[in-house]
Amino acid sequence: MGWYVKVLKDYAVFTGRARRQEFWMFTLFNILIAIALMIIDGVGGFMIGDSGIGVFYLIYVLAVIIPCIAVNVRRLHDSNHSGWWYLLILIPILGALTLLIFMCLNSTPGDNQYGPNPKESAA
Repeated sequence: MGWYVKVLKDYAVFTGRARRQEFWMFTLFNILIAIALMIIDGVGGFMIGDSGIGVFYLIYVLAVIIPCIAVNVRRLHDSNHSGWWYLLILIPILGALTLLIFMCLNSTPGDNQYGPNPKESAA
């Protein structure tokens, strides 16, 4: 849960680097919270018309969209890619698969143009 809170504290920090663990732990908790809110919306009848989107889920998504983008950009920086690569998400299927591969890559050893290696800083 600490990684999730760390990403939220760095709400709109698009500089620096994010380790794989930080990114994937944030993603895991983000998915679990989203699923829980969807269940609460469905059981409680908090749906917005016939859209299938719940009120609590929508509020949550709007609250974490900036931190999600920021941690993705920092993760790209960690593998020595520009944050602009995140725009690949706009290409159906192929863009998402490419980003998934980038998110799974190991950190660039040592410092890179985006800052020091967070793995080495933690050790």
